[in-house]
Amino acid sequence: MMDPFTFIPDDDFLPLSALRKVQERFLREHLAYCKARSPRYREMLAGIDPESFPLERLGELPTTGKNDLAANVEAFQAAPWSEVEDVVFSSGTTGEPCRVAYTGNDMRRLAYNELRCFHAAGLTRDDRVLLTCTLDRCFVAGMAYYLGVRALGASAIRNGLNSIESHLQVMNSLHPTALVGVPSFLRHLGLEARARNTDLSSVRRLICIGEPIRDEQLNLSGLGEQLADIWGVPIHSTYASSEIVSSFCECTATRGGHLIPDLAIVEILDDSGAPVPDGEPGEVVVTPMRVTGMPLIRFRTGDISFLTHEPCACGRFSPRLGPILGRKAQMLKCRGTTLYPRVLNSVLDVSPEVAEYYVVATGENLSDHVEVVVALREPGASTEALAARLKAKCRLNVPVREVPLEEARRQIFSVSRKPVRFLDLRRPHSRM
Repeated sequence: MMDPFTFIPDDDFLPLSALRKVQERFLREHLAYCKARSPRYREMLAGIDPESFPLERLGELPTTGKNDLAANVEAFQAAPWSEVEDVVFSSGTTGEPCRVAYTGNDMRRLAYNELRCFHAAGLTRDDRVLLTCTLDRCFVAGMAYYLGVRALGASAIRNGLNSIESHLQVMNSLHPTALVGVPSFLRHLGLEARARNTDLSSVRRLICIGEPIRDEQLNLSGLGEQLADIWGVPIHSTYASSEIVSSFCECTATRGGHLIPDLAIVEILDDSGAPVPDGEPGEVVVTPMRVTGMPLIRFRTGDISFLTHEPCACGRFSPRLGPILGRKAQMLKCRGTTLYPRVLNSVLDVSPEVAEYYVVATGENLSDHVEVVVALREPGASTEALAARLKAKCRLNVPVREVPLEEARRQIFSVSRKPVRFLDLRRPHSRM
């Protein structure tokens, strides 16, 4: 019997009509499983016949939010603990981490997902992939990428969240051909490698996780351009979430992350829950299929992005997800201006005088206050030019405060497994 997660490369290039049939088939199987095994969804699907449910009616079903999971995660677990092989937690950058139970099926699905992502990005079994993300602390990313590399047949170099010196030693001795990591860390690694005359010629591509590297036009952002300048190789952006047991990665065309039709259905919804036109931004809502541990239906990620159905130069017809433009919970309202922290990040990422930074939001009622905290490459240097660039970008006078480099890094890297550059100290009602 063939493994249900056997990768058939030709399946990536099915026409859109065939992809929709694949999605409808797996959606029906997903709904049937949820109805039979999930306490939360059994009641919701009581009047639904999964075997005849059409794909176009998915929007009629209620959505599920992170607050729903936090309130009663046991109600969403559809498999007994005897079938659970691994437990992961969401990163918790904007709230309390959520427990997600992965079955053996889910682990195989995870490997299959990342195999297809790496294959689309141009990796082969001949690659040596340096993983700069951890496999410990119940973190799913490191595990997912390791499983994907092994499913591809490539060599995995698990150096994790180690020091710059350690990664440089690995690069000197093992000459990896691809790197997986957070863009800001890969930038730091590349600059240090340059400064120490480390040979980077073996590296052929970067797989970026955790931070966006593209803008609304799918062009490289300031941070992405810095990576391209430092490394001189193709750069691929990814989107992933612990709760949806899924990720989407850019192909060799690097114009948005391809969805995998047999694993996930993605909707983009406005504030009222209605679908937005192609290319318009809204909240990313995902129905991850073929999940058995904690299956979800129409999960609201809280992330803002967009879908494009335009043909891709790689030949795939699957829709592509754009970069994350912000998070709903992080939206700022300052003196009549609405913005996301990413607008500030786009200036700070390319400011040569800034070594590290984070943004602090405070406020109550209907007004937010924003402060930028920076560590400068030359401590004590003037921040006036930086403040002027921030004002030109967002049309607000944003105060800039300097702190020592170690203090900034302690704030950014000690709270979560990802860099935390937005510190939200607002009262809850100020976000309404």
